[in-house]
Amino acid sequence: MSRTASTRSSVLSRLLPHGGAWTVFTLAIAAVVALPVVVILAHIAVPAGGIWQHLASTVLGRYIANTAVLVIAVGVGTLVIGTATAWLVVMCRFPGRRLFEWALLLPLAVPTYVIAYAYTDFLQYAGPLQGWLREVFDWGRGDYYFPAVRSLGGAATLITMVLYPYVYLLARAAFLEQSVCVLDVGRTLGRGPWRLFATVAVPLARPSIVGGVSLALMETLNEFGAVQFFGVDTFTTGIYRTWFGLGEQVAAAQLAACLLAFVIVLVLLERWSRGRRRYFHTSSRYQQLPEYPLHGWRAVGAFLACAVPVLIGFLLPSLLLAEMAWEVGDPLLGSRFLDFAGNSLILAAVSSLIAVALAVVLSYGVRLNSRPGTRVATRIAAMGYAIPGSVIAVGILIPFAWLDDQINSLARAHYDTFIGPLLSGSAFILVYAYVVRFLAVSFNTVEASLGKVTPAMDAAARTLGETAGGTLRRVHTPIMRSSLLAAGILVFVDVMKELPATIILRPFDFDTLAVRAHNLASDERLAESATASLAIVAVGIIPVILLSMAMRRSRPGEG
Repeated sequence: MSRTASTRSSVLSRLLPHGGAWTVFTLAIAAVVALPVVVILAHIAVPAGGIWQHLASTVLGRYIANTAVLVIAVGVGTLVIGTATAWLVVMCRFPGRRLFEWALLLPLAVPTYVIAYAYTDFLQYAGPLQGWLREVFDWGRGDYYFPAVRSLGGAATLITMVLYPYVYLLARAAFLEQSVCVLDVGRTLGRGPWRLFATVAVPLARPSIVGGVSLALMETLNEFGAVQFFGVDTFTTGIYRTWFGLGEQVAAAQLAACLLAFVIVLVLLERWSRGRRRYFHTSSRYQQLPEYPLHGWRAVGAFLACAVPVLIGFLLPSLLLAEMAWEVGDPLLGSRFLDFAGNSLILAAVSSLIAVALAVVLSYGVRLNSRPGTRVATRIAAMGYAIPGSVIAVGILIPFAWLDDQINSLARAHYDTFIGPLLSGSAFILVYAYVVRFLAVSFNTVEASLGKVTPAMDAAARTLGETAGGTLRRVHTPIMRSSLLAAGILVFVDVMKELPATIILRPFDFDTLAVRAHNLASDERLAESATASLAIVAVGIIPVILLSMAMRRSRPGEG
């Protein structure tokens, strides 16, 4: 810990001695958030009868193989596309560069299951593309080869085109933060832009790039809608099928534990890859970065390298959805569709408010008490984003279904009545799942903002007789207002797009836009699903705009 950080910690510990309540809140939140994971891990040793022999002899090998192939393919694809495009827009000058700086983030607005629906309608045998090819070349069935979009390869390609912005976002931020001195040294040694990229810039940006790939892989493991629609068996689809198709909650929990093991392996590999290496800037020279003008075929190549991901990941699917929504659209576009949209908006608004409030409590608790126990509890509370929604859903549904059984047993024994699924059949557990899943999104944003507030403000507030809670309410919250808004919007949009947890936990006859799009697409009514899909994409554009604006102002020395 640096001298500044230690001084800050000691100042806060002296000025804010009443942080015990916040510490208790932090530990309590960590315990509540960790409950689904504890439940899943507790079921590892529970006997599951003969279902595991059945799964092992039929589908388990396919789950493992498909999940592994999907993770590797998406990891490599997002690494190459995200890193290359980030370097091009930061260090090279070519036509359209300013446009691509923010346009390359647009695929983040498209959920993976939405892009799967759009391209299936466009690329299938009866779709417009193959129909046009047959008409132009007078081909018939069997006269030509066309790759199947509903396949493992198709799923990996489309998921990559949606998730590469995670790598692009962090890689671009890392390249923008690199010191001019380091790059100048490489140039004086005779290294051109590509050798400078490979031997200097990428090694320095490695932690950010690996972090972006890790986020993309977490989302890949969480994927349900696209792989289920394409008929690709993975752990996520297996959990859903085992729970609802076979009625085996213990086996479903154990499959969830296997998927959780995938996540833990990814996290450990990411930590191990860093080793003891640390990356520091040795200069404060954050002036305008050197730019490499590209001409001729190089400029065309750079333009295409940036344009193709945006075209495939956002523009084309958005246009396809808009066309389908205009020509066919959802037959329930009236009041019933408004119910779906209302359910989504209410769930997203409530979840984002709770997630931001808990993030403030957690980050402020660490500020008041930075002991190792508090920090560990906070990290546990913020690990939900690394856990697939299907795992969280199973971990929540098991204890709440048990609690409902106990309540109904007591009601039957004492009042001769049956209440029904009081908790497990309510929207409450949906909100709980969303908060567990996306608390990390709000926590990281709030913690970064709170860390920029000088301890002198806490000192001034306490000398005026303000309590710790009053200091947070009257001093910190107004300062962090924009960050709190950004955190809330990010959680809001993530909840709007979430599908696996919603499919498993939603109450009876309670549909959201994501569920509506999934149900229609599962019934092969792709054109009708376009309306709900397009609404989700429209909402998802909001955080992309915020991210673009934030990144443009992120580097000192940039105009």
